[in-house]
Amino acid sequence: MAHAPAPDSIYIPSESLRSFMERVFAALGVPGEDARITADVLLEADLRGIDSHGIGRLSIYVGRLLSGSQNPKAPLAIVAEAPGTALLDGGAGMGQVIAVRAMELAIRKAKETGIAGVAARNSSHFGFAGYFPLMAADKGMIGMAFTNARPSICPTFGTEPMLGTNPIAFAAPTDLDFPFLFDAATSIIQRGTVELHDRLHVRLPDNLVIGPSGESLSDPAGILQGMLRDSAALLPLGGRGEEGGGHKGYGLAILVEILSAALQNGPYLKHVTGVGMGHFFLAIDISKFLPVETFRKITGAILRDLQNSRKEPGRDRIFVSGEKEHLTRLERLKTGIPLPPDFVEKLRHMAEHVGVEPLQ
Repeated sequence: MAHAPAPDSIYIPSESLRSFMERVFAALGVPGEDARITADVLLEADLRGIDSHGIGRLSIYVGRLLSGSQNPKAPLAIVAEAPGTALLDGGAGMGQVIAVRAMELAIRKAKETGIAGVAARNSSHFGFAGYFPLMAADKGMIGMAFTNARPSICPTFGTEPMLGTNPIAFAAPTDLDFPFLFDAATSIIQRGTVELHDRLHVRLPDNLVIGPSGESLSDPAGILQGMLRDSAALLPLGGRGEEGGGHKGYGLAILVEILSAALQNGPYLKHVTGVGMGHFFLAIDISKFLPVETFRKITGAILRDLQNSRKEPGRDRIFVSGEKEHLTRLERLKTGIPLPPDFVEKLRHMAEHVGVEPLQ
């Protein structure tokens, strides 16, 4: 869901953002095609209004590349492989590139076996999780993606950050103007949302983040610092305790952790850092079950029935997953990407620091 842009936002054409990010990555040693892939994943998040996972995260990648903790030219190795499965080692490389290559492999294998799963280890933050299932949907397949992350979610009845925001992303083709896309963290909000509120200087609502004694936290800058000290934790989907279903969000986060660590023999829970995390990708070839057009028609009918169902008072429209992001994308392709003025200034300093032409 897109956040309302600040009134003084500067609107930057999407291709200008793409070109700038590619220049930055290339200057830091990322090969041309890999720089293009990484920039495209970030840009697609911004176009869809997922501002927490777009260019706002560029400084994190720059910092890791400059420090050497992330390898811009890491080779991608196949550790284990069977007709319908594979395990990849990303060599602490660019997470977006590793994820794209993993989903491409899952799609190729699914064409032969019907269903294919590819796990990846020794990767890094891969950005907008929905990008990768959409690759499968574009090929007439169902796609899913999972990843673990640095600890930030507390267990139900706990206050210590133990699990990452561990998103679940699912995409499927439809006969509408857009594919169905569900992409959500297993926490109420994700770390990127806290970072976005910090950039916009906006406090968070209560009962999304808690401190060591269970107190609600709302200052985004303080929360980000607290996450580094284990003194701030995001609540799982459903919130505190079991009354609102918080144990369900907690269970989903564990599910993702298992798919992202146990299959990979990779780090889990507190052992996960910004580099070294794991992912899991699934592709299902619909044509192995029935004609793709039949699937599109039924999926579209499901979504239209939901859109046309009875609305609550004061609401004139019901949306389905992926619809708002599709509409935001159409709008931002025309208007550009809204960025706060102080953030644009930070990008100018970044350009000077890495020695590239500034954002135009």
